[in-house]
Amino acid sequence: MNKKIALFSMVFLSTLYFVNAQNGFGIKGGLSYNSNGDLKEVTEVYKNNGKGKSGFNIGFYGKLDLGPIYIRPEFVYTKTTSEYVLNTGDTEDYKVSKLDIPVLVGIKLIGPLNIFAGPAFQYYLDNDLKGLNFESIENEFSIGLNIGASIELGRLGIDVRYERGLSENEARWTKASETFTLDSRPEQIIFSLSYRLSKNKS
Repeated sequence: MNKKIALFSMVFLSTLYFVNAQNGFGIKGGLSYNSNGDLKEVTEVYKNNGKGKSGFNIGFYGKLDLGPIYIRPEFVYTKTTSEYVLNTGDTEDYKVSKLDIPVLVGIKLIGPLNIFAGPAFQYYLDNDLKGLNFESIENEFSIGLNIGASIELGRLGIDVRYERGLSENEARWTKASETFTLDSRPEQIIFSLSYRLSKNKS
């Protein structure tokens, strides 16, 4: 296993162990509608922002209740796809696989309703754009922002959130001696379901 992924996982599992000792943990998964930034050849933009497509996410979460406030770290595998038009007129999908660790701070409002926000630490596993030869991605690690709202109904949770990558992070390709760059920062609307596995200790 890649040492960086192992370290990423150990940090989350240590956090999850602490959180579970205090409150609880569970599983989560969902769908997203996502897009990335501009695909460029030097200064020419082929398709501004591309075309968003659906993606998915699946993972674990922990939760530490602190009265009306809570802390919720998550460890999530995310797969996203965006569509771009090349100068040939062909359309190609840009696919990204990454590990996300959002660390969310939430506030309990009325009844089961909560709002939350926090940073998301992201590690890129793979990115691919067919039709272009992959060279490199500028940073394997990046930081994003999550903000959203959730409803908790017993062990079941439903949330919707907006995610935006904050760190500038370009992917680069070459084709026929031309260099292409693509802003790999995701912009997503994410819908998720979660299920608490531990007993409620509050």
